Amino acid sequence: MPGGWIQRYMKLTEFLGSVLGPDYEVVLHDLGDADKSIIAIANGHVSGRTIGAPLTSVALQSIVNHSYETQDYRLNYVGVAGTKLLRSSTFFVKDEEGRLVGMLCINFDDSRYRELSDRILKLRHPDIFVETNFAYNEEAATVRSTPPPAEGSESFPNSLTELTDHLLDEELRSREASGERLGHRDKLALVEILNAKGIFMMKGAVKYVAEKLGCSQTTIYRYLNRMNGGAEGGEG
Repeated sequence: MPGGWIQRYMKLTEFLGSVLGPDYEVVLHDLGDADKSIIAIANGHVSGRTIGAPLTSVALQSIVNHSYETQDYRLNYVGVAGTKLLRSSTFFVKDEEGRLVGMLCINFDDSRYRELSDRILKLRHPDIFVETNFAYNEEAATVRSTPPPAEGSESFPNSLTELTDHLLDEELRSREASGERLGHRDKLALVEILNAKGIFMMKGAVKYVAEKLGCSQTTIYRYLNRMNGGAEGGEG
């Protein structure tokens, strides 16, 4: 697919955003620049992102595990934007050879509709009936604090640092440690996990991860080289 796909999909992004309305965020990613991949966005207030924001962790994972090779789209997975849970779907944009060149994503915020549904139910039934018979309520459908998102859920970073912090903090919480206090083996394991999630596809990720883990960029490159079958020297 020649570069002309971008203009066509940018128009499609604008069109879908207008047709679907303000509760649907429509986002176009160009994979030619993963850390500033958003090239068009409609209704960006849903996630708070703008043009120039990076890929999400879920998008990176799709690239790393090559899931786009066996499916053309992914539907209705969970997105987390602040305290809101979004229903997210992604269409994989491929060229004639099947190479992934972009992603068209739609994130739906249905909170207004859930609020309206609750009000209608309470008009028809006593509150106690609604509360005891309908588990899908506002409290169940929103994020009240900042727990780690469920496996497979998506957050919406505005920068490389936000994306890296999200992935790092998620792993560090599981280890109940800070990056600088991790030992050599733990740092190696953490870099391996981040690599599997595709974070090192982003420009500047090696430098930022090194700073967060309290080691040199050379050490991170050494870990990555070992994962690719090279030999690893001592700690840097």
